[in-house]
Amino acid sequence: MKKFKNPVPTVDIIIEIDKEDGRQGIILIKRKNPPYGWALPGGFVDYGESLEQAAVREAKEETSLDIQLQCQMHTYSDPKRDPRKHTISTVFIAQAKGNPVAQDDAQEINVFSKDELNFPLTFDHEKILADYFTRKNKKEKI
Repeated sequence: MKKFKNPVPTVDIIIEIDKEDGRQGIILIKRKNPPYGWALPGGFVDYGESLEQAAVREAKEETSLDIQLQCQMHTYSDPKRDPRKHTISTVFIAQAKGNPVAQDDAQEINVFSKDELNFPLTFDHEKILADYFTRKNKKEKI
């Protein structure tokens, strides 16, 4: 019998939150596990779980925050987006209030404004955020 390999579904969450100075920012985590670096919160979808449920769960696990999903932004499927295996990530935009605390796979956590994002990100998260900010600047509905 022929074995099939299928991509693995994941979610990434752009969590909009106010910074201490009142400007809007987004939450990034510094990954505790490879591939190391700064990334959007997110992870693998569990069997029996919807994409939305996975996004809410992963956000809570990594940031300690309860989020409110606003919309599904886009799905990214480049087979090389994750060096570990072929994943397909559905990206959600969410909002949260409070102080994020790094938990689970997050070694560190911070809230960054757009102008503070001047360093490399893991996976394809630079492209995801570039798409997000382009749409936000054009005031497209996302």
